[in-house]
Amino acid sequence: MPGQSSPLKRAEIIAARVAQEMGYELVDVEMVKEPTGRFLRFYVDREGGITLDELESYHRKIHPMMDDVDYDYMEVSSPGVDRPLKKPRDFERAAGQTVEVKTYRPIDGTKYFTGELVGLQEGQIVILGADGQTLSFDQKAVALCRPLVEFDEEDLMDDAPETEE
Repeated sequence: MPGQSSPLKRAEIIAARVAQEMGYELVDVEMVKEPTGRFLRFYVDREGGITLDELESYHRKIHPMMDDVDYDYMEVSSPGVDRPLKKPRDFERAAGQTVEVKTYRPIDGTKYFTGELVGLQEGQIVILGADGQTLSFDQKAVALCRPLVEFDEEDLMDDAPETEE
């Protein structure tokens, strides 16, 4: 019927309102069917990052509000440092960062591009490639756009002090 929304859409509206009340941002909501059941997942963040205690508080608050959604497991987590860019605000925050763009269909023989994010302009994701060339992708043609997280050898080293034997 027109005017009615799905239980998942209603869950997203409730989850966004609760996140805002708590000073958080609801980044995404998804329902994923896995071999062990249906997972209702909420991705929540806040300026400066979110703690496990804050995620737990959010979970406790929204859990009783999700009774009309058919799921087996509910998870609340941070979207991580490489969170996908979806909303205009995501692109504004990530402007100037190196991003990876994966397209649904190959463009000039490839589906994977990296470069400095210029921004989202009139539905186009614009990046500056390593060669200085500006590349534009219709947002609807992009499967994934996210910050490129690179680690150097020092990042991967164990922080434990070395001991001599």
